[in-house]
Amino acid sequence: MAAQEKKASSAASTRQATLAVDGKTVTFPVYDGVEGPSVFDISKLYAETGLFTFDSGFMSTASCESKITFIDGDAGILRYRGYDIDMLAEKSDFLEVSYLLLNGDLPNVAQKKEFDRTITLHTMIHEQLHFLYRGFPRASHPMAVMAGAAASLAAFYHDSLDVNDVAQRELSAFRLIAKMPTLAAMAYKYSVGQPFIYPQNDMGFAENFLNMMFATPCEKYTVNPVLARAMDKILILHADHEQNASTSTVRMAGSSGANPFACMSAGIASLWGPAHGGANEAVINMLREIGDVKHIPEFITKVKDKNSNVRLMGFGHRVYKNYDPRAKVLRSTLEEVLAELGKIDEPLLKIAIELERIALSDEYFVSRKLYPNVDFYSGIIYRAMGIPSKMFTVLFAVARTAGWIAQWKEMMDDPKNKIARPRQLFTGSQPRPFVPVEKR
Repeated sequence: MAAQEKKASSAASTRQATLAVDGKTVTFPVYDGVEGPSVFDISKLYAETGLFTFDSGFMSTASCESKITFIDGDAGILRYRGYDIDMLAEKSDFLEVSYLLLNGDLPNVAQKKEFDRTITLHTMIHEQLHFLYRGFPRASHPMAVMAGAAASLAAFYHDSLDVNDVAQRELSAFRLIAKMPTLAAMAYKYSVGQPFIYPQNDMGFAENFLNMMFATPCEKYTVNPVLARAMDKILILHADHEQNASTSTVRMAGSSGANPFACMSAGIASLWGPAHGGANEAVINMLREIGDVKHIPEFITKVKDKNSNVRLMGFGHRVYKNYDPRAKVLRSTLEEVLAELGKIDEPLLKIAIELERIALSDEYFVSRKLYPNVDFYSGIIYRAMGIPSKMFTVLFAVARTAGWIAQWKEMMDDPKNKIARPRQLFTGSQPRPFVPVEKR
């Protein structure tokens, strides 16, 4: 395929890609985004050639047009609506970033006040949902509970299920961003046998979440402001990440016209996978397996052995071939949290810090660009805060809800939206006759 002169435009194209197949030449328009690789539109490929493309894992396929998040993995860039992630993490807060993802611009003072208040007033859940939680075994993984609880919201909020109504789509977005921390904290409280703690309207978003996680009715609980700010940063950094597995799942489910609560549940199920949202939980499991700093050399030797199945969790990234920009923010946040809590000598944290030192200095890891990623640092921060590893992916879901609902809303607003229908390369049996069971 060859492309002609490049022209920056996402709406129209004067460039074309040419494909020669079976003696026939066909052309496809080439479109340029604001940043990132250009694409050529193959939507008419089958009609023109009778062929499909084959792209396992969608490594070279743009599944949609989006204005929300941009990633340049080679340069280590992540931007929400044009804003660098480190700028947002340092200068903004999670609800302001949620507004940005949903609406395209940062709010002014009045808009932020109204949005914050709206989210605050939607944080409570229907009281009957308590009975749903009690139907799960106490030992259930919190992500199993979250998937069920998120989907169940559709049974309670019938006034925001019409996906063709713009006002209802907006209301469902408010409800999901607001209620997800409440659902998550309830999942934790249920797992440890403690009473549910109701949201408090006089608290900030991250502060309120930590209060619902760790307060009890027995005594007054004061949220540490350093931890609240650290949690807010983690939520910002995880809020969206372009067309990853869970976001693509949300979009695919939504393309059928499914209600937004069902779509969020689908996203949670996809996020649960250890290769996606479960990676930070895998980091802590790895540290536990190492057990002591003195075992690190042996562990590193196994990691370098190509015949070993031992993997260094929390290092490297499928998208980023440079330092994960989110990890840079969390590295300094980790120092603040450890200093505040005085947990620098905790055994697992000492192992993590030594692993980080080795990975950043050992030529084996540096040459392969296996830098610490966001999962490595977030897992350690959660551990220092006293959050159990089974809750790590749940917190990811709390943050990513803002991105999921923004991506879903963008898709529903797109007049070109149609139900997703990937095709396949069939390699099964050729047509064969049916043989009655007694003759097989």
